[in-house]
Amino acid sequence: MRFRKLGKTDLSVSQLCLGTMTWGTQTEVNDAFNQIDCALDAGVNFIDTAELYPVTPTSAETQGSTETILGDWLQKSGKRDDVIIATKVTGKGPKWIDGGRAINADKIRKAVEGSLKRLKTDYIDLYQLHWPNRQSYHFRQVWDYDPSKQTHEHMKQYVLETLRTLQELINEGKIRHVGLSNETTWGTGKFLSIAETENLPRVVSVQNEYSLLCRLFDVDFAELSHNESVGLLAFSPLATGLLTGKYANDVIPKGSRRSIQPELSGRYREETVKASDAYVQLAKSLSIDPAQFALAFCLSRPFMTSAIIGATTLEQLQNNLKAASVELTAEHLEAIAALRRQYPMPM
Repeated sequence: MRFRKLGKTDLSVSQLCLGTMTWGTQTEVNDAFNQIDCALDAGVNFIDTAELYPVTPTSAETQGSTETILGDWLQKSGKRDDVIIATKVTGKGPKWIDGGRAINADKIRKAVEGSLKRLKTDYIDLYQLHWPNRQSYHFRQVWDYDPSKQTHEHMKQYVLETLRTLQELINEGKIRHVGLSNETTWGTGKFLSIAETENLPRVVSVQNEYSLLCRLFDVDFAELSHNESVGLLAFSPLATGLLTGKYANDVIPKGSRRSIQPELSGRYREETVKASDAYVQLAKSLSIDPAQFALAFCLSRPFMTSAIIGATTLEQLQNNLKAASVELTAEHLEAIAALRRQYPMPM
């Protein structure tokens, strides 16, 4: 397992991060505990969660239970110092989370206190904004994305209020570092520039979707990432399982995410099926497990800090963890590039 710096901090995180969004619905408590133990045995020291989780599906009844499960493991194991914990404040959305209101100073404070209580810890290593208050192009919204109604002054005030609140929480020892999620290049740039001007916390990472099927990060964001040391924490690096091949021929395995969300939150489309089938067949032709192939590609990207791997079963997790030892050759990457030209934007 390789380790990479989290932004400009003194923290080194494993190149694979354990994702948790199924814990409390698809994944039972004991299975979640086994996943953590398995990941740590493989060298993982980074675990990502959120106050929103689990999301398979989301509900008022289960909201927060993923953090609770992780907190129970931390308390039981006594290994808090062995892991780097990332969690998130939910933006405007589900009414059962603080009335569904957008992120502001009060909401951040309430969310941090709630997460600390559920996680049974005194501090959070990386605290992330789950999504922007303004419109986003993530989660298949790219097709209708129109930022022309945004106001610059509103964004400036939002960033100032947010970073000042996060600075107070850092001063209180409740959080250590700040990250974004589902953000844009411009939005991240505003956080960076205002933080520098006002001497406020600097964003150390951004958690956006990235996989062989979803490569929006490759252009302007990659440039910002390189020049500003804001690494990517990639979620859905297996495109919710499409890149494993398990949904080939429209098969829906029992207990899989497609059995709960048939369209995989808008990902299961004719174009994505064709593209994912092509990548799976490429991996097999190279005698590489398709899931490990897709993850190894993510790990090969120069802007990648960590790829977040979730799993319904322990067997899936064990297989995914083996991607840390898979090295793609120049020929492998050329073959991937050829398929990308054939399927430039399937998701």
